Amino acid sequence: MAKKRIAMRDHSAEGNLFARRCVIAVIFTMVLISFVLSNLYSLQVTQFNEYQIRADGNRIKVNPVAPNRGLIYDRNMRIIAENRPIFNLELNVAEIEDREQTIQQLAELLQLTENELTRFTDNLAKRRRFQPVEVLFDISKERVAKFSARQHEFPGVSVQARLSRYYPYGKALTHVLGYVAKINSQDLNLVASWGAQSNYAATRHIGKQGIERFYEERLHGKVGYEHIEVDSKGRALRTLEEELPIPGEDIILSIDIDLQLYIQDILKDKKGSVVVTDPNNGQVLAMYSNPSYDPNLFVNGISQREYSKLIENRDRPLLNRAVQGQYPPASLVKPHLALLGLEYGKIDENTTIKDEGFYQLDNVDHVWRDWLRRGHGNVDVKRSVEVSCDTFFYDLAYRLGIDSIHDYMHKFGFGEYTGIDLLEESDGNMPSRGWKKARYNQPWYIGDTISVGIGQGYWTATPVQLLDSLNTIINEGQRIQPRIYLGVNVASQAVIEPPSMMRPIEVLDNDNWRIIKESLYNTVNKPHGTAYKAYQNTAYESAGKTGTAQLFTVAQDEEYDDLIIADYLKDNAMYFGYAPSDNPQISVMVALENAGGGGSNAAPIARQVMDYVLSPSNVTLSAGGQ
Repeated sequence: MAKKRIAMRDHSAEGNLFARRCVIAVIFTMVLISFVLSNLYSLQVTQFNEYQIRADGNRIKVNPVAPNRGLIYDRNMRIIAENRPIFNLELNVAEIEDREQTIQQLAELLQLTENELTRFTDNLAKRRRFQPVEVLFDISKERVAKFSARQHEFPGVSVQARLSRYYPYGKALTHVLGYVAKINSQDLNLVASWGAQSNYAATRHIGKQGIERFYEERLHGKVGYEHIEVDSKGRALRTLEEELPIPGEDIILSIDIDLQLYIQDILKDKKGSVVVTDPNNGQVLAMYSNPSYDPNLFVNGISQREYSKLIENRDRPLLNRAVQGQYPPASLVKPHLALLGLEYGKIDENTTIKDEGFYQLDNVDHVWRDWLRRGHGNVDVKRSVEVSCDTFFYDLAYRLGIDSIHDYMHKFGFGEYTGIDLLEESDGNMPSRGWKKARYNQPWYIGDTISVGIGQGYWTATPVQLLDSLNTIINEGQRIQPRIYLGVNVASQAVIEPPSMMRPIEVLDNDNWRIIKESLYNTVNKPHGTAYKAYQNTAYESAGKTGTAQLFTVAQDEEYDDLIIADYLKDNAMYFGYAPSDNPQISVMVALENAGGGGSNAAPIARQVMDYVLSPSNVTLSAGGQ
């Protein structure tokens, strides 16, 4: 059989095909290399800064550092709110392998109570990973020693020294200073509304009440930052850079802590408040509300048991009676109504009525009784204030009408905020026809007006409002905003802010101020004056007005009997006054709940305060509790 012939190979064609394939491969390779080089250039050169930042973000953590809160001083530069060092137990969750076992071992070592253990786990659950968690606050030195001896057994757990707010005078200043407490989501929303959320990135506490709340932005300071290098697990290796926080301002208050403690001492268990001001500039020298409570309980978290005791207390210790207590002003507003009568020409200095112990309108059966059953006889405007004649002011209120009374009393600040630097302030109530219609859907009756004539009925005011109105009389119409803040402490030098002036009350006849001031002087210095007994044998002369606020209505055919009336229905005792009467340096407001007559109960307290300020050598201060 013949062999099959094999075709000849075309080496030239094969060479060309191979060459073309090589060229294509080289081109493809070059394109890939160009793409890789282009990306390398983009990563290494064009986008270097962006990726450098990302890399640093993985390697470097920026931690905010909370500023130290500003200190608070009284007018004599004594610290009344400070930052004291405490020891907190803190956990770094990232460094703990078995959290449950660690908690159990710590509970056994430190003998944690059930309440502490609950707070321990609650705090642990609220914090983010890699951040230290404060699980126990202000632990004792004994616990610090116990833990330190066995700290090597607890990786990720440490005792850290921190600064915590502390109020050395406790209950004495609670309603002035307020307190700080742990910051919460509601607080953060408020801070965000200020545009200061980043400034609170490391803040653990914030002002909740009083001066601490009102001046929060000044006391807080400015946050700082530290740049820390961390490992792949987020654990700190070293600090690279620091931006120190700026401490909050140290502020000075007009409060005199010695006077404050003295008032606390003399009030003892009486419910009420005492406010003392300098009428020349509106500075609040003392403001005490009783009963009070210890603000230190709130700083690092009050227990539910302690909080329940406060809110369930019938005496309402959480209430700042000086600015939130709304009381019928009673006879304290008779000088204001007398001024209105003089200004509107309804009475003059010589106008006289005969008080037979009651007031009655024609064709009206109801009888409005004077506090003195037999009456005061013939009284003019000055004597009506001196002896606190109700009948005179029943008649005056009837002739003035509620519209005139409402409008003029607003000029004194009744029914409005005084603007004192406490956010808790109430505005009281200056009633009107429109108010009663809106509130009760009832018309205004003439009997309502007559009750307003002696500071009763729907009229309510706070002690701060009443003292502010007295200061306006002292200054003959010039209104000065009451103020607790005095200035700032810069490098141990006090920088005092000037008083804040308000719109004055203009009168048609300046001599009317003289008439009112003489009436207040007579109340204290004339034998029939309702405050005469309380102010006998003083080393100074003063002026003032007593008030007794009735809390319920006595029927026409009944008499008020203090012995059979429940304590919570007994009269409130009121008094405000100033001294020396010819050159006032101090004005005092006393409001005592369910204490009885103002002349026999509130005026003696005011006299003790004035003695302390003006004649301190005659005063003995006992060791008042804090």
